[in-house]
Amino acid sequence: MLSQRALNRALLNRQRLLDRVDLPDEADRRRAVVIETIEHLVGLQAQAPFPPYYGLWSRLGGFRPEDLAALLTDRSVVRIALMRGTIHLVSARDCLPLRRLLQPVLDRGLRGSFGKRLAGVDPAAVAAAGRELVESEPMTFSQLGEALAGRWPDHSPAALAQAVRAYVPLVQVPPRAVWGRAGQSLHTSAEHWLGPAAAADPPGPETPAGLKAPPGPEAPAGPATLAWLVMRYLGAFGPATARDVAAWSGLTGLRAVLEELRPLLVTFRDEQGTELFDLPSAPRPGEAAPAPVRLTAEFDNLLLAHADRSRMVHPAYLKRFYTINGIFPGSVLIDGFVAGMWRLARTKSTATLTIELFGSARERGQVAQEAERMLAFCAAGASHDIRFGPVA
Repeated sequence: MLSQRALNRALLNRQRLLDRVDLPDEADRRRAVVIETIEHLVGLQAQAPFPPYYGLWSRLGGFRPEDLAALLTDRSVVRIALMRGTIHLVSARDCLPLRRLLQPVLDRGLRGSFGKRLAGVDPAAVAAAGRELVESEPMTFSQLGEALAGRWPDHSPAALAQAVRAYVPLVQVPPRAVWGRAGQSLHTSAEHWLGPAAAADPPGPETPAGLKAPPGPEAPAGPATLAWLVMRYLGAFGPATARDVAAWSGLTGLRAVLEELRPLLVTFRDEQGTELFDLPSAPRPGEAAPAPVRLTAEFDNLLLAHADRSRMVHPAYLKRFYTINGIFPGSVLIDGFVAGMWRLARTKSTATLTIELFGSARERGQVAQEAERMLAFCAAGASHDIRFGPVA
């Protein structure tokens, strides 16, 4: 049996939030560690442009904005719709293998939101037309829909553009999400943008020597499979249930995959008696492992990758994270669990970090220190202000 606290520590360890991995000074190795971290996490939630920067900062010692910005501009990482149909930041070699496995999620989302408006449209024809358009010149969805409407004038331009998003793996191209720059969400196909990198072998659940991450069984041979995806998930988020993997991915039918993998896995029970699956040699440091104060990003994978989120946040607090427009704010971790949330406000010359704690915390000084570290990371040239109070 694994207690809730033991599950918390296992997850924090897999997420590299117990001990930051220090980035080396040497440029090529530094780059390799950032890419490996993104791959180990099976991507970072990225529907907003900049949370992945904060997500990596919270996990990598010495991380700088340019470490990720350079990877976006040289096409080593991309932003693409994947798990749950939302935008994620993933490596070039993870991009298409993940997208192929998650195609049913995109198909289901398209049917649910735009199915009636696409009645009578040939999927292959709209996919081919859309691909040709975005590969000739990256486009916004508005531009893409207008261009397609000339061929399908009786259908909604927005629905046609979303059909291309579902049928064609579209990546958002720079300068979108490049630190210090601004740009529209322009899209082209992953194959066109990545070229030969799109055909590279995807990584397995193993982690290169020298990094604090879980070893595990060898990845299944051949093309990426659902078993490969489930094992990658367990390496980053386990121990977990079939419902947890489904909540993270948006896929269905994963219980059968876990049953096929059962001989390669170990199982536990949580405090309610629910069965949990895990990689045999993955780290489970135990409930006594110390957990430092951390500030984690908006929409961080840490809080979106399980059906049961009680291993990270008390159910009474979960509703406080959701606002009317669906924004999931940055969280404050104290002793490993969510104990508050934060928001950053910027002007040209100032940066104000407001922290709302859910109760009186003896670690308030440590929270302030972590906040100052964050401001030094994201607003080095501005004056800093840290406030404790309600997050608007």
